[in-house]
Amino acid sequence: MSNKEVKAALKSARDAIRNKEYKEALKHCKAVLKQEKNNYNAWVFIGLAAAELEQPDQAKGAYKKAIELEPNQLLAWQGLANLYEKPNQTDVKGDLADVYQKLLELYESGDKQKWCDVCNKLVELYHQEKKYLEVAETLQKLIKMKQDEGAEKAELHQLWKKMIHLLKDSTRNQDNKTGQLLLAAFEQALLSADTVPGDDHQNLCKDFIECLSRFPHEVARLEKACHDMVALYPTESYPLEVLCLHFVQSGTLSEEALDCFSRLLEMDANSGPGIIGFGIKCLKENKYKEAVKNLTEGLQKTNQCPAAWHYLAEAQMKIHEHKNAVLSCNKALEALGTPEGPNLRWKNLALQLKAETLIKIADADAAEEAIEALELIVDGSNDPVVSALRGQAYLNKGLMDQASKISQELLLSHPDLAEAHALEGFIHYSQKNYEQAEKSFLNAIERKAGTAEYHQYLGLTYWFMSDETKKDKGKALTQFLKAAKLDSYLGSAFCYLGNYYRDIAGDKSRARGCYKKAFELDETDEESGTAAVNLSVELGDMDTALSILNEVTAKARPGTAKWAWLHRGLYYLRTGQPSQAVADLQAALRADPKDSNCWESLGEAYMNRGSYSTALKSFRKASELNPGLVYSIYRAAALEQILGKYENAIATYQQILKKTENYVPALKG
Repeated sequence: MSNKEVKAALKSARDAIRNKEYKEALKHCKAVLKQEKNNYNAWVFIGLAAAELEQPDQAKGAYKKAIELEPNQLLAWQGLANLYEKPNQTDVKGDLADVYQKLLELYESGDKQKWCDVCNKLVELYHQEKKYLEVAETLQKLIKMKQDEGAEKAELHQLWKKMIHLLKDSTRNQDNKTGQLLLAAFEQALLSADTVPGDDHQNLCKDFIECLSRFPHEVARLEKACHDMVALYPTESYPLEVLCLHFVQSGTLSEEALDCFSRLLEMDANSGPGIIGFGIKCLKENKYKEAVKNLTEGLQKTNQCPAAWHYLAEAQMKIHEHKNAVLSCNKALEALGTPEGPNLRWKNLALQLKAETLIKIADADAAEEAIEALELIVDGSNDPVVSALRGQAYLNKGLMDQASKISQELLLSHPDLAEAHALEGFIHYSQKNYEQAEKSFLNAIERKAGTAEYHQYLGLTYWFMSDETKKDKGKALTQFLKAAKLDSYLGSAFCYLGNYYRDIAGDKSRARGCYKKAFELDETDEESGTAAVNLSVELGDMDTALSILNEVTAKARPGTAKWAWLHRGLYYLRTGQPSQAVADLQAALRADPKDSNCWESLGEAYMNRGSYSTALKSFRKASELNPGLVYSIYRAAALEQILGKYENAIATYQQILKKTENYVPALKG
């Protein structure tokens, strides 16, 4: 086949392809290749025809042969790109990206429009493959090409926005370089916006700030972006909200942060971040109840703020709402997820605070949970304060040996650590070694005088050490007063002050005030509540006694607060109000159905009301529970007599006289 015949065969192949006669085209090409096995065009035409005949492997082989022959010729590369772009071609995306890269190289010095088309295709391909760095770098090349060609500002703006759109949802998986390219795209888009201020620009500002808030190390850039947006859009609360949350999460309470909280609340009094900020300010000013109120309200509106949950737990801990504080710590840990960088610090703080709170709850289950929390603190084994907490948790769990081991190790390695001496004190106190406990708590106070708990335990040590130290004003009383002054929410300190004034000083009025304060701080403290009521009765102040009892019974769930129901029931019984007495004594029995004295009092109330049959049942129940209650047996006999059951009454009287020969009411009966 001569050169002329080869050209004719190639022309025939081209015409056959144009007419969609692909098999015919293949015949012509094969004839050419018999004569010239390295004919570039013949291999390209075979690739084209085979692709149309759904023979992808043959097509791919033909194009690759052509490329091998002429690596810088366009046709084979274009054909291979078209082949790989077909829907039935799978697992070729990596190869297609390489083809596009070669086409960019070949088009670069020639057809700029085709170069841009291939560039856009490559960007789309990388995006499908989640290769975000390649997306960013390819788009950057496209934008540079457009800039060199003198493209309009509006076209460049759209390209920067396209880069943002393709990259912004990927910040969680991004490497630092991709992140920086995304942030640069935002900055360029903002610079190239047409109308400033304007809706498009405002939305971009918001998106930029939202994106920056996902980069923990871009603090300066975030603050600048927020301040820039505030300056341009002074009525928009969003940048101030982000700034407030940033200050909250950073753990700093600078003048700038306080100013930010105030400005936001002026703009929107219901703003979650603003209310959270105000709550933290209250916490720092020791206004703990106000802090709890504001932080709780703020977190109802903005709940994904780990630092705010931690601050709420801290405030709840200060007012001894221990169970609520544990729940808040759990919320902080839930919001943190699996943290890195600055958030790891918050995780450690939340775990430590949770453990401290659980130790205050002081039961074995809480102690176990505290130990688990302490185990999760990163590098906690190297922190002596964490070790001291672990020792307290072991002590609460009854593991004395482990607690003692930690105490001894800490005293050797950190002799100046207050927590080490306090742990030793708690161990001695639990073993009733009061003289050693005294030394330990004095050592702890010497190193950390502002801790109410140390003074409280030193006071308790003196209280139980001896009558002499209990009565010595400079011992127990002084320590309880110091504890109450340092922590005005420490109910147990006020309870023991009440014990001192009642039992040692004989000052009923002052004792009543202390018990009342202790009970107001902790409504589960029945000892203080009962003492406050009894002392009010002794002082002739029934109004105060009743106001305490009414408050408790109003809040009590069924089956709880027995002491309050019983006290009020007995008051109604004494003051001739039997119906009210019946209702209250029944409520007391729901809390403790086995209290024989309560059944006896209920029988008395029914009898005073004239409900003799029910009274009889109550007295019988009382004597069943406690056969030694002679009065209940006598009352049962008297009621049988009233109801005309004479034989039963005689038998019951005789039963009493067998036990107590000279029981006059039974003899009379």
